[in-house]
Amino acid sequence: MFGGKIILAGYTTLVVLVLFSVICYAWKILQHCDPSSCGNNDNITHPFRLKGDPKNCGDKGYELECENNRTVLHLFSGKYYVEEINHHKKTIRVVDVGIHKDDCSSLPLHSLTYYNFSNSYQYRLRHASPVVFMNCENPVPSPLYIDNICSKGGGNSSGSVKGQYLYVVVGDLKVSDVADLCTVEMMLPIAQPPWLMSGENRGNISISFLGVHNDMAYGFELCYYCFCPANWSFFYCLMWRIAYYLISVLSLIVLGLAGRALFGLLFMFVFLIYKFRRRHLSMFDNIEDFLRSQNNLMPIMYSYLDIKKMTKGFKDKLGEGGYGCVYKGMLRSGHPVGIKILDKSKANGQDFINEVATIGRIHHVNVVRLIGYCVQRSKRALVYEFMPNGSLEKYIFSQEGNVNLSCMQMYEISLGVARGIDYLHRGCDIQILHFDIKPHNILLDENFTPKLSDFGLAKLYPTNDSIVSLTAARGTMGYMAPELFYKNIGGVSYKADVYSFGMLLMEMAGRRRNLNVFADHTSQIYFPSWVYDQSREGMEIEMGQITEEERAMVKKMIIVALWCIQMNPSDRPSMSKVVEMLEGNVELLQMPPKPSLCPQEMPVEDHEINMDLAELPMLSSM
Repeated sequence: MFGGKIILAGYTTLVVLVLFSVICYAWKILQHCDPSSCGNNDNITHPFRLKGDPKNCGDKGYELECENNRTVLHLFSGKYYVEEINHHKKTIRVVDVGIHKDDCSSLPLHSLTYYNFSNSYQYRLRHASPVVFMNCENPVPSPLYIDNICSKGGGNSSGSVKGQYLYVVVGDLKVSDVADLCTVEMMLPIAQPPWLMSGENRGNISISFLGVHNDMAYGFELCYYCFCPANWSFFYCLMWRIAYYLISVLSLIVLGLAGRALFGLLFMFVFLIYKFRRRHLSMFDNIEDFLRSQNNLMPIMYSYLDIKKMTKGFKDKLGEGGYGCVYKGMLRSGHPVGIKILDKSKANGQDFINEVATIGRIHHVNVVRLIGYCVQRSKRALVYEFMPNGSLEKYIFSQEGNVNLSCMQMYEISLGVARGIDYLHRGCDIQILHFDIKPHNILLDENFTPKLSDFGLAKLYPTNDSIVSLTAARGTMGYMAPELFYKNIGGVSYKADVYSFGMLLMEMAGRRRNLNVFADHTSQIYFPSWVYDQSREGMEIEMGQITEEERAMVKKMIIVALWCIQMNPSDRPSMSKVVEMLEGNVELLQMPPKPSLCPQEMPVEDHEINMDLAELPMLSSM
């Protein structure tokens, strides 16, 4: 906006200067100047001036000279005598200085045609016809060609020099009019004589070169101020010229503004593209710089071409999520892998760095192993060990899976997940918080050994940090700890992963979602509250035909889950304690306080929640 005002002010100043210059010019030329004279020209006045006249007299572009008492006009590098100036008709009659009257052997020194005046704003040819001087190797019988009896060679025949014949042709020439072996030597305009005829009658009248020479000696007329009618006064013509000049200048200004605006739009478009590319290229550069600086990363860096070869052109698609798609691939060694192609529009550079930085540092039986990665500008991919049994999600809910896991298998899976999370929290040289533990992110190998995956939301902290700082809540609704989006409950710490594991453990124990609005009774909508009431009243939970040992395992899983989902983070056990409780005797476990669906206080501020609606388990069941 400010720049546009500066440009407008600049152009306004330019218009004012142009108007001032035009006014000064008009004032100068309207000032009285006595006419100058040279020879027979005694009316040399505006726009003409003689060289040496005062500066305010006449126009510099119409300057004449006086040589040997004859007025001379320099025109297109040629020299011409001024025979007459007619201010009424706005014409000036000139003749080539090489032509002398009554001397037919005198020839013009300069060639001049209509094309010389095509870009001239000072003069235009007026009622002129061309005289063409031809040089031919053989005599030409055509009546259009006039014998040059005055040229060297004399006699009544065409003049010749070293076997060449000189002719003149008057009027416009066609290609068919030019005889063979003839070349054009020079052209000169003459005032159109009455005897010059065109069409069928041309050439029927016998004309001598002497007559043509007399017409050349008479000269030809040029008009000045040709842009206004001849009957206009000098003042009207001047005003017309000023108006024309102003319109031209204003047109140039408008074109300049339009060009400037077009250039500005083009520049802005290019600038936005540049900024967009720089922002993304900067993100890509940050990723590559980070990966190059991490010497302790174990994964292999693949090119995008390698990824395409592994997946055979992304032929076998295993699944799809909010992050992108997963394809089955094959290493050169013949081992199958799962390759996650990150979606350009959803995945960002920080998520990619989180995933590689966390999972690339560790190797644990319950954490999926990152074999390699690909980062090639906007193309990013992660290569994992292949998990043939997919995610835990399809096994928890019997109506969504074809394979039913036994209570013993479900218990072993829960114990493996707990050990994996405990390893992240205290088994490495740095504390890794996952922040997105849910059934979808628990993968199962061929032996149904659970593997934690998807570390896109993970955060790394020193092991001595009990409280971490987050600018926004992260995770999936239904599994997120309440302290992530409610204030005054407690600080965010590793207990957020404990809460998520508790919600996962509750679903694994009950084989149903924690929140189900289609439950038979309103008390069953929030499953943790209902199962707590059932346990406190000593009522058995319907689990089908299972053994007493399996029933004890399920009860143990429920009690541990109830401890993990306590509203206050300080009431939740650590993951090492969770592992200990799961491995211990159910009879030694005490019932925790009843879990609440929400805290007493309401949220005091909104937070950004990093989630994908496709991954909300409670919504997908509605």
